[in-house]
Amino acid sequence: MKRLIIVFLAVMVNCTTQSSSKLSEMSQKTEILISESNGGAEKPGFRVIKDKQELQNIAKSTFLSVDMDKEPKFTEFPADKKVVLYNLGEFRSGDHRITQIKNLSVKENVLYVEVPQYMSGGMEIQVISNPWLIFTVPLQFQFNSVQLKYSK
Repeated sequence: MKRLIIVFLAVMVNCTTQSSSKLSEMSQKTEILISESNGGAEKPGFRVIKDKQELQNIAKSTFLSVDMDKEPKFTEFPADKKVVLYNLGEFRSGDHRITQIKNLSVKENVLYVEVPQYMSGGMEIQVISNPWLIFTVPLQFQFNSVQLKYSK
């Protein structure tokens, strides 16, 4: 009986270390640089950003804040990753800002970005929003389209 418990604990410990290594591997693949609920385009679309100057120009021109002195702060432009601007399009209610990227994959030149499914909290303010985000992907990813995949 003791051996069975020890084997069970060893299997459980081994499984948990594997899932955390997957998570750290994923965090090395992507990073959200900016995510806002307003200021994006009316239609969904993407653009690959070439350098830090272009990133700063986009962020300054689309960054909306009640505090006008507030500007986004950047670390160095990643040389080993592609930087992507993605506009989610227009929404009529709620906060559709992306705060986490669960997974990235490329199939048939389409970059699939898996994000948590938007969950309504019940009553919402009826306001038109145009969420957008800037995130990184591995340099070796080749794509000509971006699609969001919502998951629980």
